[in-house]
Amino acid sequence: MARTAGTTGRAGGGVDNAGHMELPLFEEVGEVVRGLVPPELGELHVRARRYGIKVWFGAAAPPRAHYEAQVISADHTDDAKVLALEIGFHAEHPEVGANDQLVERLIAGERRWRRGLGREAVVGPFLGRPDQWRRCSETWPDPDLDDTELAMEVGARLTDYVVALEPVLRSGARSRRR
Repeated sequence: MARTAGTTGRAGGGVDNAGHMELPLFEEVGEVVRGLVPPELGELHVRARRYGIKVWFGAAAPPRAHYEAQVISADHTDDAKVLALEIGFHAEHPEVGANDQLVERLIAGERRWRRGLGREAVVGPFLGRPDQWRRCSETWPDPDLDDTELAMEVGARLTDYVVALEPVLRSGARSRRR
């Protein structure tokens, strides 16, 4: 993937040189995720917006714990100069304890998901709200938002998180109900 920042063109969608309508970046990411997430995980919901996308299962409204890819400020990473993409899982409950429980479940099941996600996946405080929210995510410094391959790369990586983490999160939920 090209790692040079570019903020014009595709990010907002438009018409390409051949007259074809381009989807905004995160709508394209949504199409990739819809095509790659295994249907046996359940009813998938996707909400794309200009600078990000949320992905979740179950209820029509996004829950406080969900998967997300989003543009973030370079201030939230050590290696970005202009902006970054964050891709992964978010726990955004108003109660810190609920977020910590989800992170504890991920840490307890790390052997199940780490091979699929690699060292890039960081479990810990949320970028921007570290006192309350939690994450299991990675950042991509200074991506080229006009790169024609970016939507596929982001969608595939977001799918990696869904496929790796969802079984761990669900198994913890089932064991607590018993």
